Amino acid sequence: MIATTSRPPAAAAPALHPVLRTLLAGPYPAVMGVLNITPDSFSDGGKFLAPERALEQAKRLIADGADIIDIGAESTRPYGGAQPVSAEMELRRLQPVLSDIVSLGVPISIDSMKPDVVAWALDNGAVIANDVWGLQRDSGMAELLAARNAPVIVMHNRDRADPAIDIMRDIAAFFARSLDIAARAGIASENIVLDPGIGFGKTHEQSMIALARLSELGSFGLPLLVGASRKLFIASISAAEPHQRLGGSIAAHLIAAQGGARIIRTHDVAETVQALRVAAAIGAKR
Repeated sequence: MIATTSRPPAAAAPALHPVLRTLLAGPYPAVMGVLNITPDSFSDGGKFLAPERALEQAKRLIADGADIIDIGAESTRPYGGAQPVSAEMELRRLQPVLSDIVSLGVPISIDSMKPDVVAWALDNGAVIANDVWGLQRDSGMAELLAARNAPVIVMHNRDRADPAIDIMRDIAAFFARSLDIAARAGIASENIVLDPGIGFGKTHEQSMIALARLSELGSFGLPLLVGASRKLFIASISAAEPHQRLGGSIAAHLIAAQGGARIIRTHDVAETVQALRVAAAIGAKR
């Protein structure tokens, strides 16, 4: 008789946070619409700073098919030039408009690296934090999000680009540090989304490498978000001003979707939704 060894049942995958579960349930990536209520964002700075213009744009993004809206009140524009602002200024820009946008019924992400701003936004209806420094800029961010059981987008960033480094190794090491911070604070892994930070602390070549090799980040076992919308690397290939980079943005986002991205962050929601839907429909015929 041959002895057999019983195996314990495989552990079930952790259940996603309900907000993320809804966002990630579709046959193609969810689309996150960008709403900058700032005077100096690289693509649309100043256009939506007035509360009534911000609300109009939020309604437009929803009508165009946005699954979630990402609101930022401080420019974190890549390639330098962003002017830091205080938490008080961020709140001054958010307070007149956030509750009205929340009332539109689409999940809201707050794009801020300041715990005080994120805490206020979560108290007033936002459901996800988008931290462009991946929990590594302010030690209070991880503790706040753990206490609130709020999902967080952990983005890779660097103070400056270094063309000599292996960017994929750097991204992986950064994420490992962020995930260690998250675990020690008590953030559940099912509440985390990873973003390679296209354009942030990267040369144009490195941004393209991160997109081309996005699937390697699937080894973390977490959802991936990509925001290549209107980024400068597009103009390094085909000269264009930010508002003229729609074609390049869509190309990058379709490649990101093929590489495993489950959320796409974009300024151009209608066109991106159409592109993702058509690509998914064609792919289903294979």
